Amino acid sequence: MSYIDRTLIIYAMITIKQLDFHYQKQEALFSDLNFQQKEGSIAGLLGKNGAGKTTLLKLMAGLLKPQQGDIEVNAYKPFDRYPAFLSDVYMVPEEFQFPSVTIDCYVKATAPLYPNFNYRKLNKILVDFELERKKSLNRFSHGQRKKFLIAFALATECKLLILDEPTNGLDIPSKSLFRKVLVSSVTDEQLVLISTHQVKDIETIIDKIVVLDEGKIVLDEDLDSISSKWQFKTVESLSGIENIIYNERCPSGYRVLTHAGDQESDVDIELLFNAVVNKLNLN
Repeated sequence: MSYIDRTLIIYAMITIKQLDFHYQKQEALFSDLNFQQKEGSIAGLLGKNGAGKTTLLKLMAGLLKPQQGDIEVNAYKPFDRYPAFLSDVYMVPEEFQFPSVTIDCYVKATAPLYPNFNYRKLNKILVDFELERKKSLNRFSHGQRKKFLIAFALATECKLLILDEPTNGLDIPSKSLFRKVLVSSVTDEQLVLISTHQVKDIETIIDKIVVLDEGKIVLDEDLDSISSKWQFKTVESLSGIENIIYNERCPSGYRVLTHAGDQESDVDIELLFNAVVNKLNLN
């Protein structure tokens, strides 16, 4: 292994090089995909329907094998599925099933698979989510089961947490509580990847935006960098507004994306996403 490869393993939690993947008898979903991500952030993975977000997450989790290219997560090739890899990566899928057991029974059987499992953290989150430990998981609503799965994931304290559409099925109070619990639970040694269509549900907790489009990573920027490059504002009219990159109608006029001015603005993730997938030049 070269010096460069060793450096990537030490400093990058996820390294993907020249990845090709397609499902049987279908066109390539990814072709020559490259991606690198470090620990210490909560990243939002965004893309249109069918862009391959869930597939990419499954490749990282070792649930799928690429046809070509290399994936390394925590210095392991995910599809090899070594115990040391599996014990430090946890994925919350959009669709899931539980056995007909209580929370206590499930935790007793599965928590030992994760060496860093934090029982105190789990207990606190279960109280926050108002989940009864002695109740069978299959007697909970879908939203309650989703909250338990999120609670369990956070308690594993895995280096890589993958959350696929985590707010689907949650009511409005639960979404707010999810954001609070997530931010208070993760550490700088972890990386959280959140794939979602519900941008508003995560815009206050992510610190990085990753956009997947047509089989490529077309944007990978942290929010501080985005706010220093571009400005987001609402105007009544487009007249007199200079350097407009992208705009959309809104009830009070227009939401506008321009190059950064004298003052930084809050990042409008939806506006930026739409500009990116419409192939606009952001430079």
